[in-house]
Amino acid sequence: MLLELRNINKDYMQGKEPVHILKNINLTVEQGEYIAIMGPSGSGKTTLMNLMGCLDTPTSGEYFFLGENVAEADENRLTQIRNTMVGFVFQSFYLLPKLNARDNVALPLLYAGVSKKERVARAEELLEGLGLADRMDFMPNQLSGGQQQRVAIARAMAGRPRVLFADEPTGALDTASGEQIMSLFSSINKGGASIVMITHEQSIADHADKIYYIRDGVLSDGKEDEAFEDISEE
Repeated sequence: MLLELRNINKDYMQGKEPVHILKNINLTVEQGEYIAIMGPSGSGKTTLMNLMGCLDTPTSGEYFFLGENVAEADENRLTQIRNTMVGFVFQSFYLLPKLNARDNVALPLLYAGVSKKERVARAEELLEGLGLADRMDFMPNQLSGGQQQRVAIARAMAGRPRVLFADEPTGALDTASGEQIMSLFSSINKGGASIVMITHEQSIADHADKIYYIRDGVLSDGKEDEAFEDISEE
């Protein structure tokens, strides 16, 4: 078992009243599994991804990452997990504008203590594998949206993570570029990495092996559930 969430709840205070964002979430992700979580805006899907990616902690419940209950971990341990076992891809590419493609990919490895020679070699290998061998010295503003997202994927994979979290990874791309990114995700998954993808688009979610639906903080895995009909249209 790679990830297991047991009775996860997440509350935020609004004034003096708690707002229940996630409600009794139970979910397991096996090593090598590719899942999608669909939901409309405000459903709790990004909050759920942040918890699973150790960017946040639950109000109550247990979250096991490779058997360790990280719901009880301190920030130093969460940072270690993020740096060594987790990769993130977002709708906004978050590339540093003053660094070229190679240096953007290599940057996380600097924080992980990897030598400069290894950082450069790994970044170049990833960019070449993603079809960007001739774009390594390009700055982000010299790249198309699809190319920038490929650089962001290379950066996410630089640390050789066990699981890749993707939050609306095609949301800022045209249809053709989005399909290219989905093809890359399939290749990454076949290479052994687990993928947890957040999306509101059914056509994107269909690339995953399993689809879950979230609405008002409640998670469901049944397509037949009437409560989640037409969710992609909201």
